Amino acid sequence: MAGYDDRDGFIWMDGELVDWRSAKVHVLTHALHYASSVFEGERCYNGKIFKSVEHSERLRKSGELLDMPLPYSVAEIEAAKEATIKANNLTDCYVRALAWRGAGEDMGVASQRNPIRMAVACWAWGNYYGDAKFKGAKLDISKWKRPSPETIPHAAKAAGLYMICTMSKHAAEAKGCSDAMMFDYRGYVAEATGANIFFVKGNEVHTPIPDAILNGITRQTVIQMLKDKGITVVEKRIEAGDLEGYEQCFLTGTAAEVTPVGQIGDYSFEVGELTKSIATDYEKLVRA
Repeated sequence: MAGYDDRDGFIWMDGELVDWRSAKVHVLTHALHYASSVFEGERCYNGKIFKSVEHSERLRKSGELLDMPLPYSVAEIEAAKEATIKANNLTDCYVRALAWRGAGEDMGVASQRNPIRMAVACWAWGNYYGDAKFKGAKLDISKWKRPSPETIPHAAKAAGLYMICTMSKHAAEAKGCSDAMMFDYRGYVAEATGANIFFVKGNEVHTPIPDAILNGITRQTVIQMLKDKGITVVEKRIEAGDLEGYEQCFLTGTAAEVTPVGQIGDYSFEVGELTKSIATDYEKLVRA
């Protein structure tokens, strides 16, 4: 498939649909230099974006957390996403909405005089982890740690917060892994580079408290699904040594959906019935 800058189709930018190849920004765009950018990753199933409004609300909230109030309402963002999907004649696709500080009068750290811009793109995208979605992903353990919420706006889905995720995933792929698991600044299990993490122990499911990580929309959806099935969900601080006692593990995220994990470092997990069941139920839910 062609590179992401060389495709047929349309991208919504600043209120209008433009040809895919013409969707460009200036090299002195503030976000390119200082990471003043927020985004959402969403999936459209059978012509409908799952949890679309929640994603639009979070995009605006992320902008507020970066002192970057978006010039578009939730309703306007919803309309932009719908128009983009329709223009590209897609029904099942991945949707990327993003907002950033553009080029303007400021080129230092401060950028209040620069315009806040927004774009929406969409494309067909299969399983984020390929066949690992069925066989179980293999995860490396990252050397980088998720930082303290006193140092970053951890509740924002902000581009700059993914820098260590990119490096962690590159290192993992070099070892033949699908992704990497990250600890937080205290040494507790945090998440994968772009997905939340869950563990199964007996009849319980354990997952990290989201006090230093993004409380994912898919994470929240899956927790409610598990509770509806009568399964106890424990949000807790998970230490490295706890991994040895877990039987199953899975990741959740808009791109990842529900993906089983077969190995994290030296720890192995079975792709068990609970993981398979919640993955199947999630697939039914998003296509309902």
